[in-house]
Amino acid sequence: MKILITGGAGFIGSNLAKRLVKDGHEVRVLDSLLRGNKLDKSTYDSVQFIKGDVRDLSTVTEASKGCDVVYHFAAVLGVDIVADNPVETMDVEVIGTRNVVEAAAVNNIKKILYASTSGIYGHSAIENALTEEVLVDPRTSYAMAKRYNEIYLASHHEEKGLNVISLRFFNVYGENQDNRMVVPRFFEQALNNEDITVFGTGQQTRDFTYIDDTVEACVRLMDVDGCHIVNIANEEEWQIKDLAVKIKDITASQSSIQYIEAPKRRYDYEVERRVGSSEKLLHMTGYKPNTGLDEGLQKIYATNYVNLNSIL
Repeated sequence: MKILITGGAGFIGSNLAKRLVKDGHEVRVLDSLLRGNKLDKSTYDSVQFIKGDVRDLSTVTEASKGCDVVYHFAAVLGVDIVADNPVETMDVEVIGTRNVVEAAAVNNIKKILYASTSGIYGHSAIENALTEEVLVDPRTSYAMAKRYNEIYLASHHEEKGLNVISLRFFNVYGENQDNRMVVPRFFEQALNNEDITVFGTGQQTRDFTYIDDTVEACVRLMDVDGCHIVNIANEEEWQIKDLAVKIKDITASQSSIQYIEAPKRRYDYEVERRVGSSEKLLHMTGYKPNTGLDEGLQKIYATNYVNLNSIL
């Protein structure tokens, strides 16, 4: 198949591109490269790379010409970056998604898979694993834009028959992720024997989903038609303080774990508990994430940091 990935030079997008190339698909990547390029050389050489902004309709239309499927992953990411750039965040989401849909109509593309987020749930149902039927509670510009796009895409399914799947990712982590995210930030601090800084008490929980599992789910859902919202979650919750301890132990770090007050701008992003259910994903594809946190962290350390650590 011919497949376009917007934001395909980012963390999840680059891993997806690598997998799709391996599977024999013809892959195009559209990315502005404003926050770097995570495509490895082999994958970059194997895809058709287009540098451009998803907010430019003509660029998106040209990039998607002849494609069968679009993975729309272009987004502004990282709590601090999103909090500091709410207008850009919403523009990239809303204008970008509108452009992807309009380009799909022009180019007769019948399927879009959209990178949504577990942040849409906000503070909903914190006592239970979150299913797709839970009433959502988006509180940030990022989450609100993601929820708007879910509804916008569903409207195009109802009115025009577009096949759309909104992928609600739960704390994806893995090799080559940058330190805007908590797992690589903790690794970086631990390897430098700096204080590992945990916001709040560290008792808040998250459901960490390994990148290979996330990509596997994305690939399997490409074969699903209709209009769906699907969680991609590992179904295990871990306290952030335990994550810090695990990374400290893996790296044999001399770091101390320091608990600090979260900046006010992060308030709406901080929830006490979040764990997802992937039962719908399992029902639809016969698959759900299965890499435990210990295994995932060991893979990251072995792939990204072992040689670096021996040098240090």
